[in-house]
Amino acid sequence: MKIVVTGSLGHISRPLAQELIQKGHAVTVVTSKAERKPGIEKLGAAAAVGKAEDAHFITAAFTGADLVYTMIPPGSMMDPNYDIYAKVRTLMASYRKAIAAAGIKRVIHLSSIGAHTDKGNGLLRLHHVAETTLKQLPADVHLTFMRPTGFYYNLLAYIPMIKQQGLIAANYGQDDHCIWVAPADIATAIVEEIEHPSKESPSIRYVASDELTCSETAHILGEAIGKPDLQWVKIPGQQMLDALVARGMSQAIAEGMVEMYANRNLYEDYFKHRPVLGKTKLTQFAKDFAAVYHQQ
Repeated sequence: MKIVVTGSLGHISRPLAQELIQKGHAVTVVTSKAERKPGIEKLGAAAAVGKAEDAHFITAAFTGADLVYTMIPPGSMMDPNYDIYAKVRTLMASYRKAIAAAGIKRVIHLSSIGAHTDKGNGLLRLHHVAETTLKQLPADVHLTFMRPTGFYYNLLAYIPMIKQQGLIAANYGQDDHCIWVAPADIATAIVEEIEHPSKESPSIRYVASDELTCSETAHILGEAIGKPDLQWVKIPGQQMLDALVARGMSQAIAEGMVEMYANRNLYEDYFKHRPVLGKTKLTQFAKDFAAVYHQQ
């Protein structure tokens, strides 16, 4: 198959492109950075350099493909002037126009847990907007929405706090759900969906690697870094909001993050469609976490 992968050489797109190439698919990787082109070509993929928000460019990149994989790239979370909501609306409108104009009939989109609702999900509302936008495509376009849980690598953001305060603190913690996923397991799940698509459209697949509580997560990470008594403490939402804004995060993004973390009901739909867990467990990621911890 001819497959276009957006997301450049990111955490998911790189292993996804590698798996697809190994299986004999012809892969084009979309990147906004020309300096990534040699690395993409070294994988055995073609590179399409341009911005996904440019509907003309992304239409040309999609044209001729049997399937496209779309995703929302990470934003400038610490830029107080960054409007992530406007960015996502523009990007998804570009994807929708390009998919229709290029005549694409199969789309796999990287969504997220929490995308099933537009209420109480904070920043995850972006993914609800994304899914809703793609659902506006013609009925003959087969849609698959991948909904991963929390990424392991997001835990790296807590390293400075652990070093300075000796704990992890957020407006969720202790016995709350901490369900994690490895990018490699997401890539594998996407390949499975490509090769064995659901008859339903849109179809939804949750992706997770390990189901733990926050306290269990802290214990595993603590063991890896030599702090077996590491605690994950639950703090008031206002305290977390004030801390995020003080670090330079925009008020809107900080409020969205606090709301997202506060709503533990986001896992209800996950448990209704509980997936088979991926092979990468937190104990494995904890080794990488420890390596970064000791380097900083």
